[in-house]
Amino acid sequence: MKIVFMGTPDFALPSLTALIQSDNTLCGVVTQPDRLRGRGKKLTPPPVKSLAGQHGIPVLQPEKVRAEECVRWLQDRAPDLIVVVAFGQILPAAVLTIPARSCINLHASLLPRYRGASPINRAIISGDETTGITTMLMNEGMDTGDILLQQEVPIAADDDALSLGRRLSDTGASLLLQTVSRLERNMLHPQPQNDSLASYAPPLKKEDGLIDWTGTARDIHNLIRGTVPWPGAFTHLAHKRFKILKSAISEGSDQLPPGTVARAGPEGIQVVTGRGCLTLTEVQMENRSTMKVGEFLSGHALPAGTRLG
Repeated sequence: MKIVFMGTPDFALPSLTALIQSDNTLCGVVTQPDRLRGRGKKLTPPPVKSLAGQHGIPVLQPEKVRAEECVRWLQDRAPDLIVVVAFGQILPAAVLTIPARSCINLHASLLPRYRGASPINRAIISGDETTGITTMLMNEGMDTGDILLQQEVPIAADDDALSLGRRLSDTGASLLLQTVSRLERNMLHPQPQNDSLASYAPPLKKEDGLIDWTGTARDIHNLIRGTVPWPGAFTHLAHKRFKILKSAISEGSDQLPPGTVARAGPEGIQVVTGRGCLTLTEVQMENRSTMKVGEFLSGHALPAGTRLG
């Protein structure tokens, strides 16, 4: 089949690679515009654009996919399918009606759970033990289309949003190929979602990373894992933002006020929470590089009784 692929970040790369290597024809790629990134604010192309360019696939980068020139560009390619993987914009009816067969989307949750922009993060923050991948037919709603295929993926105890995202993107690429193949042969029977079971995963904001030390050690640990790499879980130390990148739930007394350092050494900084203790093992002080705790403590005194937050 002739396919137009829409996607933007690293998460979409395994899916695009799988389609390039398949017997289908990639007649175009739509991705987000180049953006200023990094401390040097360098104009940087999205990963999908770079991969498409390596294979000579035509690329379009509209600020708004509903723009007339974008719609015309898609119509000129006359695709059988439009495949969407982490594109970053909701498709209007003018685009959804272009392909001869359908528009399909790959979503990183077991829909209808975690509709929206941050399903991987929210699954970890919520303490889920499993998540998964869904392929679905697209409509004008946010991840509300009929389900085509799903595959469950376990969440490991040491997973963060990065490691889980890599696994889901690889699983998703395989599921996407199955979906395309079975659609071509009319072997799929779309199933409507049960809206009464729906939950939502809105985009993360910077303030979503703020640690509330009155929470449980488990909940704070999950927040730390779920907000890697952005926005990052953080507290405050000496009136500066103190980011926590890695932690472990640990044994210790929680009789001190939440947010109190119980002890600090090369093995970690143990902090009392509302229930239980949490040991911080990798941290980043404001305007500083990420450090293992041993390295951080060599330049920062952190006596027992210090309050975070």
